Formats: sequence, structure tokens, C-alpha cells
Amino acid sequence: MISRIDLRGDALPEGGALRDLLPRAEFDVEAALEKVRPICEDVHHRGTAALIEYAQKFDGVELSQVRVPAEALAAALEQLDPAVRAALEESIRRARIVHRNQRRTEHTTQVVPGGTVTEKWVPVERVGLYAPGGRSVYPSSVVMNVVPAQEAGVESIALASPPQKEFGGLPHPTILAACALLGVDEVYAAGGAVAVAMFAYGTEDCPPVNMVTGPGNIWVAAAKRYFTGKIGIDTEAGPTEIAVLADSTADPVHVAADLISQAEHDPLAAAVLVTDSAELAAAVEKELEPQVAATKHVEDRIKPALAGKQSAIVLVDSLEDGLKVVDAYGAEHLEIQTADAAAWAARVRNAGAVFVGPWAPVSLGDYCAGSNHVLPTGGCACHSSGLSVQSFLRGIHIVDYTRDALAEVTHHVVTLAEAEDLPAHGAALKARFGWKVPNQ
Repeated sequence: MISRIDLRGDALPEGGALRDLLPRAEFDVEAALEKVRPICEDVHHRGTAALIEYAQKFDGVELSQVRVPAEALAAALEQLDPAVRAALEESIRRARIVHRNQRRTEHTTQVVPGGTVTEKWVPVERVGLYAPGGRSVYPSSVVMNVVPAQEAGVESIALASPPQKEFGGLPHPTILAACALLGVDEVYAAGGAVAVAMFAYGTEDCPPVNMVTGPGNIWVAAAKRYFTGKIGIDTEAGPTEIAVLADSTADPVHVAADLISQAEHDPLAAAVLVTDSAELAAAVEKELEPQVAATKHVEDRIKPALAGKQSAIVLVDSLEDGLKVVDAYGAEHLEIQTADAAAWAARVRNAGAVFVGPWAPVSLGDYCAGSNHVLPTGGCACHSSGLSVQSFLRGIHIVDYTRDALAEVTHHVVTLAEAEDLPAHGAALKARFGWKVPNQ
């Protein structure tokens, strides 16, 4: 059901050589880019008419309008299962606690007497958030995108989710209910690259945004790449990943369940166990069989995901080697199920989020830990972070110098300008002092 990679016996290679030995899903954004390009440009030129046509082509629905009516949002919330509403409200509450503490404050540094640099943080003016709606419905992604944007102080928030034939061309009602709970009233029935193009270019109904965030399929990732530079993006999200670093103290029932929990997302989802215990590896392999047989989405998602080249049990000589492996892998979600798990977790350098010990599974982070589940995939955790309040803020430096403070440093500025063969830079300062350089 899941393959093995045995890295025991020899010294582990370094850097890219180690990464090349590890499982990874094939996710060719560049190839998808060529397919989304004409779609994006069609939306640019035809606006809402193109959105309606693509809804028919890709989603099989006939739309009369793309924006979701206010009454549909209200009705979705009114009809929401009370238990689901309570769970969403708790998810929102916990996410707000965490994200509110991420907000940076303005800070002024006195560099020299009379010379200060202030860094102030300004929220993006308008953002477009994407909530997937393909194989599964993700109201949790609505929470994870909206809460940090709101806590950052973003004034204008729009959200798009694919139209659903089952619901008369509206996005899934649980998505709409989550929007209503969060006070987001600008919602569009648009999916994939079409939605990203709508946000980037704007249409008759939807003003353009400054930034697009949210997970999605390869078409969403390709459209984000296409518009990078025109708009800000969070990340080009690829298939979801879980890596588990475990030793002989780990419970194979827990490990197997956690691997399956991510495999049920998508046939390209990655499930990776890294362990120094051959006994645990065998026990997990044995445990996968009955747990997979007892759940849903087996043939179309879980089995292909576990059997795919992106999933494996990786055997190492020691936890020290295991740590090197998980850092090279840079998982979206990394669980540490070892003795003294907190100490090992503290040493991790590359992961979107780290889950410590047996009582912090990835599923908790997906919904109610308070952390954000929009995280870097495909090894991007070695250079990128998950979605946070900071994602929606821009740092602006405000430079304030007096005459005396400028005079004190003018000779250094002139010297550096001339060293770079940019004499006009220096002249801009000389002009302020009658073309004489102070302190020379």
C-alpha cells in the first residue's frame, strides 16, 4: 500500500542530493500555466460574460449572475447545522486569538540625534480570497483566510468559491454560511483560474484586488504564477503533505490514522513517515490496511495517494538522521511523535507547521488549533511561511532627518555615490549645502 525508502547504513548526502532521494508529487505548474493563460486573458477582455461561460464549461452550471446575493448568504447561515455552526464559531474564536497577537506595531528607531527611521505596517487595501470546492468543501479555508486578513485590518475582502450544480450554481452552502459568520458579504461563484483572473483584472461586478490568497488545485497555482507581479499572492499551493518523524515510542495506530487523514484530500496528497524503528514501520504498514478499509474515499483518493511516488516510509539510522531528512523534505505539516517530542520539534528548521507529540495531530491544526492551515507545500517551507496577519501587511519605512543630521553623514553618501558612479545622487545632497560637502 505504501513504499519504503531505506536510507540506513551510509552517511546521508547533503542538500539537494538528499532532497532528490525523498518522495514528492509531480506538480508541473509551468505546463498548467500555458493552459490557464488564454482563460485569464479571456476574463480580462470579456469580464462577467467569460465567467458565466466558464461556469457552464467547467462546472456544468448556468449562472445569471456571479456575485452571490445577500439573501443566499443569510439563508445559508440560517439553515446551517447547529453543531457545524458551533464548531465554526470555535474555530474562528481560536484563530482570532492567535492571529490577533501577530499584529505588528509601529516602531521608531533613532539612528543618530535628529535622524529617525520609523517602520509602520499598513494593510493591503483589497484582497481576494479563494476557498476550494472540488473534491471536498472547505469552510475551514474560509476561516483561515478571512481571519488573518481581518486582523490585519484589510478594509475590502472578497471571496470566491466554485459554483455547485447541486446548489443551483451557488458555492456550497457551508462556504456561504462561514462567510456570513465572518461578516464577508462580497462572495462570488467562481472557481479555479477563472476566479484568480476575476480578482486580478476585475470585472463589471468585481473590482480588482491587490492580493489573492488561499489554497487550490494546479489551475489556481498556475493562475497565481501568471499574475505574480500584478498582484500579491501567498503561495503556489501544491498537493497537501504530511511528514511524521517517529521513533519506537510512537503509537502505530496514531501514525497510520494521521497518514490516512492527509491522503484523503487528493490522489496526489503525500504521506511520509520517517523513522529509525523498523518495528514501527512494520506496525504502521500493518495498521494502514484495516484503517483504510474502514473509511471513505478509498479508491479515488487514499489508495492512490498512499501508493503514489509522493508517499513512503523512510527508514533512517537515528533520529538525528531523521531530523536531517524532514528538514530536507520541508513538509507542509510535520508531526513529531518521539520521546521528548518538544525538544526535537524545537530543532526543526523547515516545516509549514510542526505538531508536537501524540495529542497534536494535523487534523487539529486543520480546524481548531488556532494556527493557520494555509501552508507552503512542495518543499517551499525552506523559504516561505504559512498565511498569517503579516501576509496582509506591508512595512513602510519613514525617514525623518534634520539639517544637522543630514550634514553629519553627507560626506559618506557622496563618497558612496561616487564609488557607484552615480554623481547625481551625491549632488542631491550637495545642493542642500551650497554645493559644499560638510565635514570635509
